[in-house]
Amino acid sequence: MTEQPRPPFPPFDAESAAQKVRMAEDAWNTRNPERVSLAYTSNSAWRNPSEFLSGREAIVQFLTRKWNRELEYRLIKELWAFRGNRIAVRFCYEWHDDSGNWFRSYGNENWEFNEAGFMYLRIASINDLAIQESERKFHWPLGRRPDAHPGLSELGL
Repeated sequence: MTEQPRPPFPPFDAESAAQKVRMAEDAWNTRNPERVSLAYTSNSAWRNPSEFLSGREAIVQFLTRKWNRELEYRLIKELWAFRGNRIAVRFCYEWHDDSGNWFRSYGNENWEFNEAGFMYLRIASINDLAIQESERKFHWPLGRRPDAHPGLSELGL
């Protein structure tokens, strides 16, 4: 089975890079590991702080564990830089554990894409900060962030 290309394609410009970032944010906010994994090549390589993953099945397993642990996960990604087939993003997400402790996780990702628009390399750095529930800034219903909801810069993050 031949996979359908995943536009937009490199080389990226400001508009296509921002579109790729929003598409990634929307997919991750579904918290559907299989859907998210389809944006990556079948042999995609990830570094996610202390885990090194290879391939879609490993991505699905990782994300399944992640979202079983990180409850009420809501994510915002923002384009940081782009060039050719590479995009750098910064992101922030809020979640709580099964004891009701809230966290805000901050990070950066470097992405590299093939000519068909699939990501084949993802390098992430992430830090978790314990917050009080009253400090949360992401209050939209679970799922896609509404277009009118502020992004990271507007929220001062």
